[in-house]
Amino acid sequence: MNGQPHVVVVGAGPGGLAAADGALAAGARVTLVDGEERPGGQYHRRPPGEPGPPAFARRRARVLAHPRCAWLAETAVWALERRDEEERPPLVHVLRGPADGADRPRSVLDADALVLAPGAYDRVLPFPGWELPGVVTAGAAQALAKGEGVAVGARVLVAGTGPFLLPVAASLLAAGARVREVCEANATSTLARGWSARPWELGAAGGKSAELACYAALLARHRVPLRVGRTVVEVRGDGRVEEAVTAALRPDWSVVPGTERTVPVDAVCVGHGFTPQLELPLAAGCALRNGFVAVDGDQRAGAPGVYAAGEITGIAGAPAARAEGALAGWLAGGGDPRARKLGPLRRARAQGRAFAHRLARAHPIGPGWSGDEGWLRAATVVCRCEETTYGALRAAVTAPATGDPRVAKLVTRAGLGPCQGRVCGRTVAELTARLRGPGAGPGTGPGRKPDAQEDFVPYRRPVAQPIRLGELAREPEPVSEPVPESEAVPEPEARPWHGPSSEESV
Repeated sequence: MNGQPHVVVVGAGPGGLAAADGALAAGARVTLVDGEERPGGQYHRRPPGEPGPPAFARRRARVLAHPRCAWLAETAVWALERRDEEERPPLVHVLRGPADGADRPRSVLDADALVLAPGAYDRVLPFPGWELPGVVTAGAAQALAKGEGVAVGARVLVAGTGPFLLPVAASLLAAGARVREVCEANATSTLARGWSARPWELGAAGGKSAELACYAALLARHRVPLRVGRTVVEVRGDGRVEEAVTAALRPDWSVVPGTERTVPVDAVCVGHGFTPQLELPLAAGCALRNGFVAVDGDQRAGAPGVYAAGEITGIAGAPAARAEGALAGWLAGGGDPRARKLGPLRRARAQGRAFAHRLARAHPIGPGWSGDEGWLRAATVVCRCEETTYGALRAAVTAPATGDPRVAKLVTRAGLGPCQGRVCGRTVAELTARLRGPGAGPGTGPGRKPDAQEDFVPYRRPVAQPIRLGELAREPEPVSEPVPESEAVPEPEARPWHGPSSEESV
């Protein structure tokens, strides 16, 4: 170990980059792994050549130029291998090279501590026509607009729930699209109840409030209507999107009959919140709570030597992810847990968790969308990869011979396509549980005992990312590890770590 712990950080978004920075400040050697070419994640995605906000640019330069940091770009973690030794984190199996590249070399990283910050991805509820070309996730639309300056369409409808819809609409406007309208599915009463609870806490989230106000003003300047209590319930078109049907919703997300409106569009961007990427945390043996990784006060995730930060611990935004990442990295790297500079990080984390709770209360997914008065039909596709319809799933789940979730999955092939359930898995599991009725959750069936952890079966994958058989058959190649301090060239402008600056915390 050369007297310096080796910390592997998975994910180079706001949380992962802060974790790498904190671990380096603690004196550790760091290997930073991410599937993208550049660090920053979705939040700091920029066209090539644009540095981004000054605080982010400084942190990125500080981390990537550090002699004790090895940066593995375009690298996928395809498996975590738990050890027989109880007090060591799992071995990290990686594939290096573009995801569509051939003959990617694979390597194994041996860490003294592992920080997981893989982030989250869009959740989209199925509706009639969502499989048509031109229907994209809100995150994908924003990635194209921010990273390439490309709009997904000329006339775009943005729909779903959550404040993320506003920056997506702003990115589309900046890319030259005409945003026809933004539809927030939750009712005004639900939004007010969630955001107005414990109003004295809103002062701590002043930066978020100002950011949302700026987006609202931008939409107003472009005359983009924001429709509350309304969402897209169907998309129509001959071979691609030509029009979207929106309807008013009750607070439980059931459709109000007679409120349907048709909007001519050539693209629909949809986002119903986010799903944390739980494949690696579950493979590492992390504990879960309410659908997220459960962490203690030091960001330890319930498995030996494993820490977690960012959206996998709760959807709270980039400032909270940075605070969690900096705390996790410092402690994973052997930093003093009593350091005075940890106080602001812990306070920022607490504010982030309060914001996450407020966000969840204000923008829940109501159960009515999949009920008798919802927008699902028998012919609605619920698994786009395998073209499994809601009618086929319902028939399999309610039949005595195929009612067990595992059998129903094999019969319908829902979740067995190329995406391996990453898009539909959570929704199919919830639909299956509802169709089977009360007391028959995902963890029950003939000869099986109820198990709350079975709710997360869609995320339990021994192979977290696709790997070709030829890549698997080859021997692992060594990877350049960060240089120990005794062999490193001193940093030209080394300075003590002070945690995230006020600019980085906004």
